[in-house]
Amino acid sequence: MQRIINFILNNRNTFLYALLSFIALLLTVRSHSYHQSKFFNSSRWVSGKIYGTAANISGYFSLKEENQKLADENQRLRKLLFNAQTGEEQVLDSSLLPFQVAQAKVIKNSFSAPRNYLTINKGDNDGVTQDMGVITSKGILGIVENISGQFATVQSILNTKSSINAKIKNTDYFGSLEWDASDHTVVQLVDIPRLVPLVVGDTIVTGAMSSIFPENIPIGTIKRYDLNASKSYYNIDVALFNDMANVRWVYLVQNHNKAEIDQLEAQTEDE
Repeated sequence: MQRIINFILNNRNTFLYALLSFIALLLTVRSHSYHQSKFFNSSRWVSGKIYGTAANISGYFSLKEENQKLADENQRLRKLLFNAQTGEEQVLDSSLLPFQVAQAKVIKNSFSAPRNYLTINKGDNDGVTQDMGVITSKGILGIVENISGQFATVQSILNTKSSINAKIKNTDYFGSLEWDASDHTVVQLVDIPRLVPLVVGDTIVTGAMSSIFPENIPIGTIKRYDLNASKSYYNIDVALFNDMANVRWVYLVQNHNKAEIDQLEAQTEDE
């Protein structure tokens, strides 16, 4: 307390000058309309800056909540979109719809090895199951392979073991999407017959033969193509829509009819 008193006494002239200056400024503003207008305009400007800064700070700390709201809305819209393609979007009980959609976050990603995987922060405790499709807002990413309680690994489309049904958009010509491990921005579409008219820039999407992904999920565009050694089928390089080196948020797609489809197909093959 004594230090505070000593500080005030040592700087009494400064404090007195500041007080008298404030009183003089106040008397000047009150006695002249011009100064009043300038003062109040300045006050509004300062207040506006303070409120704007406060709003920006508040907005920054609410970004996580807003992003979550957007992610929830995107999840709902994608669920409606996928099920609209099956003609069953009007089912009252949403749990009976063939496709269900959930969100997840990528916590580990590899893209430079021959067999690449991603790890997501959702697992068995969140209802994640093997063979769920994984996509982003731009296109397909891979398929869930292994699951623990809280996490799951995803076999990336940048994996030499990966093979996904894909087709040329707005056609029924389909083949297999594979990867030759040469470029993480490009995958290969094989088994497209030579009679199919191709154009560089055509869009490649998921095909209807997959029980994992809904039809017409974007993949990429044709970058180049040529005929294989037998001259019967095209080898097509597909430039991916996804930046596989920069993946953060994903959607998990589950086809509730997959088990029934797989069982029926296995039974048919055994006959």
